[in-house]
Amino acid sequence: MKRSAPLAPSDGLIALAFAAAYVALLLATAGDLGYARDEGFYFFAANRYGAWFQALLDAPRAALDPQSVDAAWSVNHEHPGLIKSLFALSNLVLQKRLGLFAVEGTSYRFPAMVLSGVGVALVYLWGTQARDRLAGASAAALFAMLPRYFYQAHLACFDAPIVTVWALCAYAYWRSLRDGGALWPVLTGVAFGLALDTKHNSWFLPIVCVSHAVGMEVRDRIVARASAAGAAPAASPARAGGARRPLAALAAMATIGPLVFYALWPWIWRDTLPRLREYASFHLNHEYYNMEFLGRNYWTPPMPRAYAPVMTAATVPLVTLCLFAAGLCAAARERLLHPLACAAARLAPEGGRLALAAERALAARLRPPADDPGGTALLWFLAIAAVYGAWFSPSTPIFGGTKHWMTAYPFIALFAGAAFSAAVRRARVGLRALLLARRGSGARAGVATRAAALARGPLVPALLGAAVIAAPIAETLHAHPWALSSYTPLVGGAPGAANLGLNRTFWGYTTGAVVAYLNEHVPPRGTVYIHDTAGPAWEMLLRDGRLRKDIRGVGAVAGADFALYHHEKHMLGQAYQAWVAFGTTSPDHIAGPDGVPVILVYRNRAR
Repeated sequence: MKRSAPLAPSDGLIALAFAAAYVALLLATAGDLGYARDEGFYFFAANRYGAWFQALLDAPRAALDPQSVDAAWSVNHEHPGLIKSLFALSNLVLQKRLGLFAVEGTSYRFPAMVLSGVGVALVYLWGTQARDRLAGASAAALFAMLPRYFYQAHLACFDAPIVTVWALCAYAYWRSLRDGGALWPVLTGVAFGLALDTKHNSWFLPIVCVSHAVGMEVRDRIVARASAAGAAPAASPARAGGARRPLAALAAMATIGPLVFYALWPWIWRDTLPRLREYASFHLNHEYYNMEFLGRNYWTPPMPRAYAPVMTAATVPLVTLCLFAAGLCAAARERLLHPLACAAARLAPEGGRLALAAERALAARLRPPADDPGGTALLWFLAIAAVYGAWFSPSTPIFGGTKHWMTAYPFIALFAGAAFSAAVRRARVGLRALLLARRGSGARAGVATRAAALARGPLVPALLGAAVIAAPIAETLHAHPWALSSYTPLVGGAPGAANLGLNRTFWGYTTGAVVAYLNEHVPPRGTVYIHDTAGPAWEMLLRDGRLRKDIRGVGAVAGADFALYHHEKHMLGQAYQAWVAFGTTSPDHIAGPDGVPVILVYRNRAR
């Protein structure tokens, strides 16, 4: 594994290009994506926050009155206020004052899109700095082209933003170990505060960082003892130069983090502890929602322990998973097996067979790892393990599909990028050896020399990169706008997943896929039963002009002109109600990916 290197000025430009390209792609593909249930609730909350921000400008003293603060910020206080504040400010400034967006809904979604672009750029920078530019670029591309993440990156929700802010905190912590000084510990604390004010996934960050600090200490002691015993060369004395001081970053997380959290969430400015207890209790004792998995509807514990790994395998492109596995195994071989072999050699009897075998293994197979004061591979692994670990508990709710463990995806992509870079290096070495063999067998020297130079050039990484990223790009773009219904070829795509009994959709967002049908067929001032679509999400379709202004959404099938049915196993009763109310079992319109029914529209012919 290559040693980490400082970033070049051009890396900042490349990262900016990654971010800008991703945001542009998100904006270009947002027009045919309906609004999810949760987005509707956050639109409402953002409007209340926006009114408070406006009042803060117009009459600061009145706006800061505790009753005024509570009136605005008590709305949707189950979740912290940072990201909803960004939704509010984007709508207030970028849309209402500057008119930057064609539809109002995009103004609420824009901050999450920007943060998602920042996340892609961060993966590039981290991969480049920890490994090399090729690792960073491939990791960023593989991360960006995750179908479920691509969908979430469009939404005015917290799930994509917490992925970025979570990774940012981990990155700042890593830099504090690698570079030393006071800046990065402080930035770690600030980033942790931003993560706390984004979503409760942030609670896993101290677990990861403390575990990492302990793991690094244990590793250092093993290596130091083995080196002192002469069983191995002194490998990576991480304390050299005093670069690694985890306590500084951990202390900043414990002090600066809560202060930032408090400052940015006005709802906890008074009655702080009772309100924090209420917030924590809401998530620690969250109600259970329905979710179908392998043909069974789960509503109450015990939940299936296999849910997270199976859904990851079914929704993350296979090439990304294979590269991740290769990168993880390579890191374990280098970072774990080497110290263990050193310890075995140290503990073996003098001149014993075990010591001799260990020494030979060290010499022949296990090269000492490169200096890595940041413990990069261990940190990446712990970030994945901590996030996925929660879903091995049978009491953890499984609603929400894959979005609740997406904070692990940047680290999966980083391992994959490291493996891709190693594969390119090996391919270059193999190709060069092949060409030199041809030269030795009589090929013209000039041709062989030019071919060897070609092997060192950009052709090999370009061809391998195209081969690797082609499938994730195709899967991601093909899944849009049905990403929550999309599955990889490993399970047979969307049709195979439907046959296996994997969830087809949730959140009611697929209404956006049938607006053209509704605009054409609903009579003037006609009514549509909107089923799982939240009222504010439906209203945003009207405000955007995507739905005709005269089409009325209603909350009951009886008496409606049309009825939507978003297919979920536990919602089959909604389809039966439409059959009875409309006197037909045949939908008038069906939409979904690859022939899989996801949203059905029933028409009341009697009306």
